[in-house]
Amino acid sequence: MSILKTSLHIRSKHREPYDFKKLIGCCPNLKPYVFINQFGLQTLDFTNPLAVKTLNKALLQSHYQIDWDLPEPYLCPPIPSRADYIHYVADLLSTLNDGIIPQGPKIRVLDIGVGANAIFPLIGHREYGWNFVGSEIDGRALTISKNIVSKNHLSDCVDIRLQENKDHIFKGIIQEGESFEVSICNPPFHTSYEEARKANLTKWKKLKIKTKALNFGGQSHELWYPGGEKAFIEKMIHESRQVNCRIFTCYVSKESSLSHLYTCLEQVGAIHLGTTTMKQGQKTSRFIAWRF
Repeated sequence: MSILKTSLHIRSKHREPYDFKKLIGCCPNLKPYVFINQFGLQTLDFTNPLAVKTLNKALLQSHYQIDWDLPEPYLCPPIPSRADYIHYVADLLSTLNDGIIPQGPKIRVLDIGVGANAIFPLIGHREYGWNFVGSEIDGRALTISKNIVSKNHLSDCVDIRLQENKDHIFKGIIQEGESFEVSICNPPFHTSYEEARKANLTKWKKLKIKTKALNFGGQSHELWYPGGEKAFIEKMIHESRQVNCRIFTCYVSKESSLSHLYTCLEQVGAIHLGTTTMKQGQKTSRFIAWRF
């Protein structure tokens, strides 16, 4: 009996259990990683980074017709949760559009820290036809994401730009007279490599999986930032006052960060539009939204 993943967004393409026969058909390289577990069900070893990346390739090909690959050591995102962020942002945009989700290229989305994987623009364009501008501070990651976008014939819809000044988030990316409907961001969560390592091991312990595998890809700028996510998002909030964007959003990994960020929003006179909680399996994530 298939169990629907009801915690995922109602429009998610990932609510049904993985159809490994279909996924292997889209990506034959997935087959060696699939096995029958003790309950007689097909699954794969989620502690194996290569298995997870290959599953991502299959999911993106099967559900979004996206040809995707990612070299090490860049961050390999969980596709269902990233898709959920896009769907909830679409719901948020509908509140400014008489309850109707706006679609098409006139909706311009700014992705802060698009990464080498370019996952938000790829899914957002496939699901809603939105156009994207993505910022990236790492030159090699920028080249990789541009190549993925080009390979999928989306260069006219997704513009990846280099952020040359690491002290800025918006400034230097947005061109004169440019405006956006919404900005999105998956910020670096941790304060250091050591904190990232401990968090990863804690995750496996909670899942009762005995492994020392550091199953997080990612360069330092993708995973940690001086002061962690609180410092990064605080900077984002302060800079957002000067940006022509209707709604700002950002992932917040730690619930303990929220009260500080709410205070920051008050300090700059922003309107807090709410905090959306998302769940994928045992993992809970959230994003905050604000406007001026």
